[in-house]
Amino acid sequence: MKRVRCPKCDHYNTFDETLYKEGQSLVFECENCRKQFRIRIGTSKLAATQRDADRKKEVNDLGFGSITVVENVFGFRQNFALQEGDNIIGRYNPGDNITIPIDTNDRSMDRRHCVITVKKEPSGEISYTLRDFPSLTGTFLENRILGDRERARIEDGSIITLGATTIILQAPEEQ
Repeated sequence: MKRVRCPKCDHYNTFDETLYKEGQSLVFECENCRKQFRIRIGTSKLAATQRDADRKKEVNDLGFGSITVVENVFGFRQNFALQEGDNIIGRYNPGDNITIPIDTNDRSMDRRHCVITVKKEPSGEISYTLRDFPSLTGTFLENRILGDRERARIEDGSIITLGATTIILQAPEEQ
């Protein structure tokens, strides 16, 4: 299933892309505001972003882990590879310089919401630290809100909530 965003109200409309071939033009009527708009089946900016993230994950054979983003409203998933150092996570906005731009319509997620710091210890073990950027709605770790300037160690499988969006940390296989 694919999602397309209405250009008028930003509501997501879903459709089964397997029924159409690349290059085909489709006309949609938004379920929310009834505006009609046209799209062409093919490669999207989001797909290019996903491919870049997948390539980054493949290139990073040592692996610093990754995060899986699940937008709770639609169950829409995105995967991002983590880099060593600070990984700034927030809502995608053109021109913002953040490490992990999440494509979402969730306005409760800030453009710069939280930071996951990845550090390789002298022992070779990888450690993860989470902190709020600070954001307006806060960053939740396992249903507990992080305080101002609080840093929390996180590990494989940690569940982080930013607004209505859930992030799951995935450590590399060797961890």
